[in-house]
Amino acid sequence: MSRLLINRRRFLTAAGVAAATLPLVGCDAFDAILQSRGIVRDVLASANDLTYRVQRLLMDADRLAPEFGESDIRQGQRPNGSTDPTDPQYIALQQQDFSEYRLAIAGLVEKPLSLTLTELRNMPSRTQITRHDCVEGWSCVAKWTGVPLSKVLDEARVKPDARYVVFHCFDRMNLGLSGSVAYYESIDLIDARHPQTILAYGLNGKPLPVANGAPLRVRVERQLGYKMAKYLSSIEVVSELSTFGRGNGGFWEDLGYDWYAGI
Repeated sequence: MSRLLINRRRFLTAAGVAAATLPLVGCDAFDAILQSRGIVRDVLASANDLTYRVQRLLMDADRLAPEFGESDIRQGQRPNGSTDPTDPQYIALQQQDFSEYRLAIAGLVEKPLSLTLTELRNMPSRTQITRHDCVEGWSCVAKWTGVPLSKVLDEARVKPDARYVVFHCFDRMNLGLSGSVAYYESIDLIDARHPQTILAYGLNGKPLPVANGAPLRVRVERQLGYKMAKYLSSIEVVSELSTFGRGNGGFWEDLGYDWYAGI
């Protein structure tokens, strides 16, 4: 693994922890000293925007992430994040082996969709053996099979003013005394239409296990693992991200992580 990736992970982890703890160590006092409400958020947002723009300039939009051979799969895909959602709707779907599952595609589309797993599996598919890189510092090579997100978006006919794709999920993340919130993530339409961005329903030649995001998860192979939302309940095509969560484009981003986690 490259030193650049390791250093980026260390930076992301440190930045995420630092940003997440800012509100706990006297954000109001800090704002008072600077006499500018929200300056901390503005600085973090500016840095994140710079990261995104620089990486877009340096990286070809169609460049593929490295792909590997079957011999490189040396272990099962390590689960990350939540591994067993407790949402009642999800549990009911799981008990029926997801036979009643439907993925809704809504928002800025001409043709809203509601797709069963069978319909998704009958669409053109892609299989890729790629490396999952986690911000925590570990990696794992696995074979993923799914429908390219671009095929689903083409079917739904995205409107001209759309810029982002938001993934809504069944799993909930604990925020301590503040309770829990539904996990969500987002990417722009450039990554959404990348050939390796797929809605995965298969892992290493078998149906996607619950621990890894069944029945459906997104794979965004050129970004870090926290961007690859699991337990998808719906997809929403939008023009801006400010109305979701705390307005930063994802659960971890709302706690200080970069929105664009390119590697």
